[in-house]
Amino acid sequence: MRLKKTKEVAGLTFYTPEVPGLKQPIIEGGISAGFPSPADDFKEIRISLDENLVRNKEATFYARVSGESMMGAGLDDGDLLVIDRSLEPKDGKIAVCFIDGEFTVKRLKISAGVLYLMPANTRYKPIAVNEENTLLIWGVVTYVIKAM
Repeated sequence: MRLKKTKEVAGLTFYTPEVPGLKQPIIEGGISAGFPSPADDFKEIRISLDENLVRNKEATFYARVSGESMMGAGLDDGDLLVIDRSLEPKDGKIAVCFIDGEFTVKRLKISAGVLYLMPANTRYKPIAVNEENTLLIWGVVTYVIKAM
């Protein structure tokens, strides 16, 4: 999947698919993480990452993680996030939020009627959202694509 950089806002870079429907090979039977299987036991078919990772094409965007505040949730610096703006933000979901003029990615926590933006790294503090803050929950993270 090729991505086209669409904009940069407050340190967050957004991407859209450059070639929708691009299909890449996939090994249908899966890859064994235990004992290897004979090479002739698999078939190669084509897979589209867009078809598998995107539920609502018009509401889905991509962004790269910048920073280390969500490392404990498996979101590392440079990872590519798949973000769906059509999903309802709920307690426990990881979301891209625009708070007080800056984008951040955090886990949503609702406790005693207060919304917290929770990091997944103990070096960072939770953000308690109050009436003095301007908050827009921009979208819910549905997948993370990592480089190995």
